Amino acid sequence: MRTLTLLTLLALAALCLSGPAGAKPSSQESDKAFMSKQEGSEVVKRLRRYQGVPDPLEPQREVCELNPNCDELADHIGFQDAYQRFYGTTA
Repeated sequence: MRTLTLLTLLALAALCLSGPAGAKPSSQESDKAFMSKQEGSEVVKRLRRYQGVPDPLEPQREVCELNPNCDELADHIGFQDAYQRFYGTTA
């Protein structure tokens, strides 16, 4: 008797969780997932523009991250101010 009750409850739970089998998203929902070719190329252009520019402060940022006190202070007052307090001027 317990087995039959348990199987029935599991079957009901599976039906409730699966939702409607043939449901299709509305046109508003499906439009959000895709963008036009023009919009996509604009995004790619923006990404390429920023990809090759090295950050001149990256070596200092890594030094500050390795020092727990500098890293903690950088979270509060900003990287450049924290680096300046611990190591002097930022080049």
